[in-house]
Amino acid sequence: MSSRSHILPPGATLGMLGGGQLGRMALLAGRRLGYKFHVYDPSPHSCAAPVADKSFSSPWDCKAALAQFAKSIDVVTLEFENVPAATLQLLEKRVPARPGLKVLEICQNRRREKEFLRKNGFPCADFAVVKSAIELEHAVEKIGVPCVLKTAVCGYDGKGQLKLPVMPNDSSQWEAVWRSFGAKEAVVEKWIPFEAECSVIVARDVRGAMATFPMAENEHRRHILHRSIVPARLPEKVQRAGAELAKNIAEKIGVVGLLAVELFYVKGKLLVNELAPRPHNSGHYTMDACLTSQFEQHIRCAAGLPLGATDLLRPAVMINLLGDVWRNGKAPDWTKLLRDPRVKLHLYDKGEARAGRKMGHFTVLDDNLDRAIKLADRLFAELAGE
Repeated sequence: MSSRSHILPPGATLGMLGGGQLGRMALLAGRRLGYKFHVYDPSPHSCAAPVADKSFSSPWDCKAALAQFAKSIDVVTLEFENVPAATLQLLEKRVPARPGLKVLEICQNRRREKEFLRKNGFPCADFAVVKSAIELEHAVEKIGVPCVLKTAVCGYDGKGQLKLPVMPNDSSQWEAVWRSFGAKEAVVEKWIPFEAECSVIVARDVRGAMATFPMAENEHRRHILHRSIVPARLPEKVQRAGAELAKNIAEKIGVVGLLAVELFYVKGKLLVNELAPRPHNSGHYTMDACLTSQFEQHIRCAAGLPLGATDLLRPAVMINLLGDVWRNGKAPDWTKLLRDPRVKLHLYDKGEARAGRKMGHFTVLDDNLDRAIKLADRLFAELAGE
């Protein structure tokens, strides 16, 4: 089969599972390449729907709607990994899926993800899988405290996580912890006193070619990404090691598309924290600072096109804008950002602003990274009234 047989030319229709801001930005990037887009999301008010050619707002398990969706597209991709596996399985029988079911099933379940990493020799924190209070007690005794209890499914932005700083005293307390956590299956992870959090986004196309974006150094607040600094302020050899690690994981898992590899940097080494087979919050800087954005790269992979170059054009600092900076339902004064020509503002048109809801981001570009960091922090403080 020739490599051209994988390619969907401009004018083809791509299907997007999920209609959040990642899907929206991917669609906008794909528009420039000449593609059409259909979005499938149970919500009739997804922020990607207004920029799509057609949107389907049926439940994930509606076979009739999924069949209609599949009939209307040439390939399907996704913008988040909590799409039910059965949904992608049904679609994959009708159209190419990039990434495919195998990748989704691994990355949407922490147990399978951690077992994949350990089985293939990729460095990660010590962990144990638990399904009861007794198993939790034994796992914590083995791993030690502090440790983190995480749900196996549907966890992101710190949801479904509980830090255990000390050992409960007796079985009744273990029962109370497990009952209050409310999961049928969970993962206990060793607490990592990291020196830095970072991430590398790797793209892998249908032919197996790969390209990595520059490593981002990430700072979280209340478990939600607040700031990404690029290039990461880590030794060059660590950044190279992160890129190689990301490519090795992408190759082993067989992803076609993007794979965001979240990492801990501790004692000169990198440990894998989580994987996400999609565009990633820490890659938003690429929209303004790289030759090819993560969103264009995502569409290139889905359409079977060759990968774009990922060169960093200028150091960048990306700041997430959560609903918290909307006070009394009123949007901030965006002129505080836009009066500076080095700042790029991106708003997601998500309607109601709520605390913790990702409403947009801005990126500061400057040849001097320290200057970019200071400006980004000052501008955010002004918006947030800090």
